[in-house]
Parts: sequence; structure tokens; C-alpha cells
Amino acid sequence: MSIEPLSWGRGSTAGVLAGPVGVAGGTDLQRWSVPARSADLEAIRTALTDPESLGVVITGARGVGKSSLARTAVAELGPDVWPLQLRSPLSGSQTSYGCLAFLLARLPQSALASPTAILQGITSLIRSDAAGRECVITLDTTGQIDDMSAGVILNIMLTHTARVIAIAPSTSDLPADFHWLLTDRRLTEVRLDNLNELQTRQVLLTLLGHRVSASLVSTYHAIVGGNPLLLKALVTEQQQSGNLVLSDSVWTLRDRVVLDGATGLDDIVRSRWTREEPETREIIEMLACARRVPLARLTEIYGTATVADMEDAGLLTVADTGDRWVSLREQYLGDVVRSWLSISRRRELRTQLLRGHEPELSALTLEERIEFAAWTKECQAELSPAMAVAAAEAAVQLFDPRFAISCVEGIKRTDDVWVEAQLYKATAYLLLDLPLQAMAALEDISQAQLNGLGEQAFARVVAAKTRVMVWLPELCDNVPDELAAARERLGVAGGVAANWPEPVGVAANVITLAEFEYKSFIGDYASMITELEEASDPAVNKDPGLRIQAALILMHALSAVGREMDALQLMRRVGGQISDAGPLTGLRERFAMTAFNVLLQAGQWKRCLELVGPPQGQEERRLAYRTSATELATGIAYVFSGRGAVALDSLLSAVAQLELRPVLNMLQAAYAATAFAYAQIGNAGQAHKYLDKLRGVRGHCNFGTLFVTEFCADMAGRWLGDTDAVKRLLKAAHRDIDAGRFTLAGISLLGATVNGTDEDFRLMEEVAGHRQGTLAEISRLIAVGTRTKDAKVLLEGAHLCAELELDAVEARCVALAVDFARHSGDSASARVAQARLDSLTATVPSLPIVPSSGSPLLTARERQISRLAGRGVSNRDIALEMGVSVRTVEGHLYQVFTKLGVTSRGDLPGLV
Repeated sequence: MSIEPLSWGRGSTAGVLAGPVGVAGGTDLQRWSVPARSADLEAIRTALTDPESLGVVITGARGVGKSSLARTAVAELGPDVWPLQLRSPLSGSQTSYGCLAFLLARLPQSALASPTAILQGITSLIRSDAAGRECVITLDTTGQIDDMSAGVILNIMLTHTARVIAIAPSTSDLPADFHWLLTDRRLTEVRLDNLNELQTRQVLLTLLGHRVSASLVSTYHAIVGGNPLLLKALVTEQQQSGNLVLSDSVWTLRDRVVLDGATGLDDIVRSRWTREEPETREIIEMLACARRVPLARLTEIYGTATVADMEDAGLLTVADTGDRWVSLREQYLGDVVRSWLSISRRRELRTQLLRGHEPELSALTLEERIEFAAWTKECQAELSPAMAVAAAEAAVQLFDPRFAISCVEGIKRTDDVWVEAQLYKATAYLLLDLPLQAMAALEDISQAQLNGLGEQAFARVVAAKTRVMVWLPELCDNVPDELAAARERLGVAGGVAANWPEPVGVAANVITLAEFEYKSFIGDYASMITELEEASDPAVNKDPGLRIQAALILMHALSAVGREMDALQLMRRVGGQISDAGPLTGLRERFAMTAFNVLLQAGQWKRCLELVGPPQGQEERRLAYRTSATELATGIAYVFSGRGAVALDSLLSAVAQLELRPVLNMLQAAYAATAFAYAQIGNAGQAHKYLDKLRGVRGHCNFGTLFVTEFCADMAGRWLGDTDAVKRLLKAAHRDIDAGRFTLAGISLLGATVNGTDEDFRLMEEVAGHRQGTLAEISRLIAVGTRTKDAKVLLEGAHLCAELELDAVEARCVALAVDFARHSGDSASARVAQARLDSLTATVPSLPIVPSSGSPLLTARERQISRLAGRGVSNRDIALEMGVSVRTVEGHLYQVFTKLGVTSRGDLPGLV
């Protein structure tokens, strides 16, 4: 590895190069990042083994792993290659034969008489040391190579004495002769860039030896920008601090990343810090504290030239926005420098930038509010109540509940924003799965304060209270009475307020929305659909906030009661209106998760994945709480599609994060889905382990989470042979039918009737008649095909399953079709069904149904002969190829035709 880490000077890297902590089998410190460089490694290997090649040039920014990749490439060439390491002197040194000095010292005095003699002597010495082996010289250029050394190395290459791996930041740092060798393609350039997020994941898997959560990957990649050396330093530092923990075989973060000046990254930053000009350092300090500063204000303080020079040097980045916000290019730099600064220095910088005035609140985005509040708290300065509440609102919307709580802790009961602060505190506690603390925050609002509130503020408090009450089993049933009392105080009736936007009308709509949310929470969808349709109709409801949020609830309701296609149509319409709804907290996230449920219940799991992909360009503060939910959603989509093996990565990561940071009691759904995924791949031990965990965390939750939890747990039990699980699925289906939730009933029946009765299938067909869409039609075809033992109907269902890529359900259809077709003598359908079943075994390792007649048992010779015959090879040619008689081939083919139920060679392809 180059002596100079990155472009940051010659600081100590002792902490960086220390061995990986807790990495099983990680003895080679230079190979840990190689899996992310497999394509680059192959290019180097090809260049070193090509007879026409003289070697390879590896270029890239310092710290991207050029030297370690070169060493790995040489090591993989094996013992038949003799490696030689050369290093150019420090930058600015032009000592003749500088990088060859240790070889020069071994030459006899007579070989030092002239440059020609030195060239011949060094060449001869290398050949002698190689002893007939191929020689590969690694030239690590930390500075310019002197002309004499360059001449010797060029001669060594051209005489094929050795191949060369030259390492440099860019080709311009190499001797001029290397350029024409690159032009002539005698040398191959391999350019290394910083790791992308996928490569960062691969490196972390190698370094840590276990699964890694998505939030860990995204957070670390954002901090170090994909630099491998910095990534390794960060991992070491976070393990030592205890923030990087192994939770149930998954590495994840316990809390936000705080760089507290430990070794590793601290040393790397200090090595550059000592070489910067004082004004540059001050700008770095300013941006480390403030995170972002408008370009105009920064240049006003420090001048245009200094800021421009820092941008050219890659220290700063200027956003392409109206205010041209300036920030440090590398996040870790600001985090480390900020940890060095005293409170007094932070306050001094803050005063210098703000000139004693807080920024205008209305001009700040959500991120800017959080950044300003964080900066103020780090300075231990006083944050105005209005700014504190605004920052708390932003933190709740951007999924940082702990920061939201910290923002409003200093607000006094006498402050005008006290009630509003308690509302955001309660919302934050709910995100943390702490409903008792949320209720305490709301009950801390005195009756006198409630009496003094206007209609809108009072309605917001009531709505907030009911959103907390639903999470407390002893209070959930009291929500209707709470809403009725609120309406009585306001003097308003139920439904959409006709006098909006008058204050009392706005308040009435807030109560109406709270009622919709309550009914959605308990799963009472059918009773409110008419009211929801009115509330989401622009002709009836002029309140855009209520209209869009009612439409979201209506999407969920329509999907649950069997109107899946209506829900999808509404989803498309609402998706185009989100931007027109105004600044409603968390609206886009609620739309995404509602759309996810709608698509999932319609069987369109692949479209679900598009909604819960990794967030792009988000601050790492938002990832910790968001990714646990998105990874859980990803895993559920995969497990509903029958892809248990693929689902496990996301589900185990979600479990690890939710165990450390509970969110809305979703851990029980994560346990149930994980058990289902393990059951799908036939791992009964792990499935039972997570079902046992589920029993220990069952608690009150919303109906959607409850359905997923119970369905996945019961499906896991069914796959494991638990007959009681089937009874529970049927009981849930009847309960959903009584409540008008036909879609959910149909999903439960689909899972419960793998070995169902004719009565079960008649019920399943009846429920499918109350539903819309492809998944409903699949349910109907399975019910009819199984009850009537019609293979063709089941194959039609399998075709629809293939369109939705529901592998497990398709496997069920074709397995039954195999049996029914064979029993009825339908050889064509049997052949098609068996071929499809065979192809599905690759993605469905544990079939939901195994054909009772079993697959035809062919001997190895019968299988070989039938494959040749199916390709059109004649009996005589088969006999010649296999060394048997033609009569023997004919006899085997007769047995094959009998076993497979076919009559000609043309029926064989796809069956064997």
C-alpha cells in the first residue's frame, strides 16, 4: 500500500491498517476489499499473462486500494512467479536510480562504471534472482521517477526480463515512455474509482464476515464516499466504540454514527490538516459546524479566491440550487473536525456566520431546520421555541424521532408553542414504539391550556390523542367516544365539513380524518368506504389535505374488501396528486407504504419492490428508522411471492434493526415473515426459532401488521405440517368474510387449502367472485381445477401465476395438474405440467404440494437414451454411441414411454 494514505499527506495509518476486529479467517489484511474489485483483478491478471503485454498501469485516487489489488494480483499468479517491489522516492526527489538503490548496492564495483553497465548489471541481477521464473515488478510511485530509473525499467520490460505493475494516481505521474507503451497497448491501464454502494456492501461482507443491514451500508457509504481505506478505518473505529454490533448474525448500527476522534479516521484527517492554510482550516471548521452555508455568505466572509481554490482542490461541493449551498465534499472530514472543536470555538464560528440573528424560518427546508438545530445544540446555545418546534416537525417527517424529542425538551409550559411541541413529542415517541410515553406527553397538556385553544388546535390535540390511544389496548375502544366528545365541543356533525376553510370547518375535518384512521387501524374498512369516497371527491370536499389523506385510506380499504383493481386505479390517480397536497408531514412515505399494501394484495410483488428501494440522496440520520421498515417490506414482498431464500437477507437485516430500534411494533411481523421464509426453504429449525421469538413479542398493533403477522406465522406452521395452522387460516378467512374483507379472506384461503376439502374450495371460489384482478382469478381457477380435478384449468391458473411470478402458487398448480392429468390419461397436459414443475424446483426448493403419483422413476440409462431420442437421434446412432444393441435401445424406450405415459419421441423433450 502506498505510504501516503489518500491525498492527505504522510500521517500515521496505524489505526487504519490494524487487523479487522472480529473477522473470522481475516488473516490477509490486504485482500479484504478484493471481492469488490473482481473485474479489475481479472483485467490485471489478463494483462500479466498475455504474451504480448509488458504489464499493467493501475491508476486512481489514493486510498482506493491500488497497492493491495496489485499485491493480490501478483499473489494469485502463484509460486512460479518471482515478485519484486520497487518504490519511487518521495515527491520532489530526483536521485538517480532512486527506486533501484537497493539493487544498485548489490552490484560489484565494476558494474557501476557507466549507465550501460548499471543497466546490464541490474537486468542480470533480476534474472539471476528469478532463477528461471517469470518476474513481475510492482512499481509504487509516490513521486516522480528519475530518468535513469525509468530507462532501466523500460529496458527490463522491452527485453522481457520482467513484466511491470505501475501504480500511480494518474498516467501523468509516470515517465513519458510509459505513455507511448499505453498508446501502443503494450501496457494496459486499469482505473480504480471509489466503491459504489453495492461494492461497499461486498467489502463490508468480507470485512465483517456476516450479513450487513442496508442502513449500515448506506450510512457508511455516505460518510466515506466509497473510499476503501476510509471504510476500513470507520469499521474499526465503530467496532471499538460499540456502535457497530452483531445482532442475530447481522451487523447493524446501534445508533447514529458519531466520530469522536479515535484513531484511524482521525489520523488521516490530521495528516492533511497540518498542510492546509489557516484560512482553509477555518472554512473547514465553519462547514463542519454549520454543515451547509450559502455561497454568497461564505465568500462574503472569506473571499471568492479561497473558496474557489478549495472547490478546485476537491474539498468543497457547491449545490446547483438557488442559494448555491456549500458543503464539505467528504462527510467524514466534517464529523472528525467537529469533534476537535471546543464549545467556545463553535460559538465563535456561529456568531461570525449568523451575525447574531437566526435564519428566517420560512426560508429553511426540512433538512436545513434540522442542521441549524443540531448546530445550535452542539454549541450549547439557546434555540428559540419556534425554531425548536420547526426542527422537531422536520425530524419527525424525516424519521429521526430521537432528535425530534431532544429539540423540544427545553420548551417551557409557558411558551406559546408548548402544546404544539407536545404533539411532535408524542408523534416521535410513537415512532419509537413507546405509546405510554406518547400518551404522557399529551396528558401533560393541562385542561386550562386545552380550554384556551382555538378550534383547529383543539382538534389537532384530539386527533393526536386518538392516534396514541389506538396503540394502547385498554384505550383503543374508547376512541369513538373521544371523537364524539370533540364533535360535541366543536358543535359539528360527522363527515366532510361544508364550511371549510373556516376554523370550525378545518377542525371538523381533522376529527373526520381521525375517525377514518381509527377505523382503518382496527380493520373496519367496509363501513367507511362510502364516506371515504365522498371525502376524496374534489366535487364534495374542497379541503386538499383531507381529500388526499382520505384517498390513501380509501386505497387500503378498497384493496381489502375485494376491489383491488379500483384500488390500483385510485393509486395511480393519487400518485399524480401528491405534489399538489401541500406540506403534509410524511405524506409521500404514507403513500408509498399504502401503495405497497395495495400492490401486494393484488399479487404484484415486483412493483412493490420498486416502492421500497433504497432511498437516494438521503441524509444518514434518516436511514436508521426508515430502512428497517423498507427492508421488512422488501422481505415480505419476496416471501409472499414464494422466494424465501431471497427474502432472508432483507428480513434478517430488518429483524436486527428492529430489535435494537423498535418501530410501531413491526418486530412481530418481521419474526413471522422470517419464520415463513425459512419454512419455504425447508429449514424447520430456524422457522421454529423465529416462531418462538414471535410468541414473546406479540402485542397490540394495527390491523395491517396483524394480518401480515398472523398470515405469515400460520403459513410457516402449515409448511411445517402444523394442522392447527390450517384451522387458524380458515378461521381468519371466515372472520374477514364476515367483515367484508374479501381480499384478505381470499389470501388466507389460498394458503389454507393446499390440502383442502371440496367445501373449502367452494368457499374459495365464492370469495373470488367478490374480488377483482389476476390474483382473484388465480384463486378461482385453483378452486375450480382442484375440486373438479381438471388439469387444464390448473395449467391456466399456472399461466397467470407465471405472469405475476408467484412461483410457489404456480408450483402448486402444476403439481396438482401432473396428478390429475396422469389419472385422466391426458399425457399432453401431464408432459407440460411436469416440465413446468421441474423448472420451478430451482426457485421453490420446498414444494407446497408434491405430486402423489411422483415423478417417473427412470434409470440412468433410460434417462440417457430418452434424452438422445428426444433430440431426434435414431435408435441405431444411440446404440453406437452407448455401445449397446439396437434391440436394447428399443427395449429401454418402451419402458420410458410406459413410465412417462407418452407415445412418441416428440413427447420426450421437457420430461427428462
